[in-house]
Amino acid sequence: MEVEQERHVLVILPHPDDEAFGVSGTIAIHTKRETPVTYACLTLGEMGRNLGNPPFATRESLPDIRKAELKKAVEAIKIQDLRMMGLRDKTLEFEDDQKMMNMMTDLINELDPSLVITFYPGYSVHPDHEATARAVVRAVRAMDEEKRPKLHCVAFANNTAEEIGAADIRYDIRHVYDQKMEAMKAHISQTIWMLKELESGVAQEGSELQDRFNYEHFWTYTFDENDKVTEIK
Repeated sequence: MEVEQERHVLVILPHPDDEAFGVSGTIAIHTKRETPVTYACLTLGEMGRNLGNPPFATRESLPDIRKAELKKAVEAIKIQDLRMMGLRDKTLEFEDDQKMMNMMTDLINELDPSLVITFYPGYSVHPDHEATARAVVRAVRAMDEEKRPKLHCVAFANNTAEEIGAADIRYDIRHVYDQKMEAMKAHISQTIWMLKELESGVAQEGSELQDRFNYEHFWTYTFDENDKVTEIK
């Protein structure tokens, strides 16, 4: 499937490296076309589990390391507008629902994107992913239907295919694969332990990793009147 031309793409994800794994190829295609892309990264991933063995970082120094890595990854895929939103890693599920929704609404109102990319609520595993996805869906749902941007979501829970079906969109990103790998390598504090095995797996013809990293998959979010995701506590 061909990546559609967009007016402005808004990517909203909670952690540095979320963009590299899931959507960096798609972003690179948009930026090659000089389509404006804004990346709103909600936290600095300061609770990342990898501090090295022997440790190369402490809890106090890790935020600065991950911030620098995020900037390097963004440079690799040519994003011009990076927003670091200042929330705390592993706490997004405890943020006020209305506050989270308002943050997303403000971004959408400012940028008027034709496409928003985020996680799929209920199928993105990590509590921070889920909180981000819910807030984005609520913000888009609250808009007048004719003004809503398209909403493309990343899903990877084990029950994804059986519950919401196969991905609606499958983009071939092989021509920007080197940029995707460059973005992943930028997040070296969190990816160093997997990169050799990953590159080996991607090279294996027909492997699951080859499909996952040569193609990027998205589900289009469709709104339902009974959608409980939009309920605010």
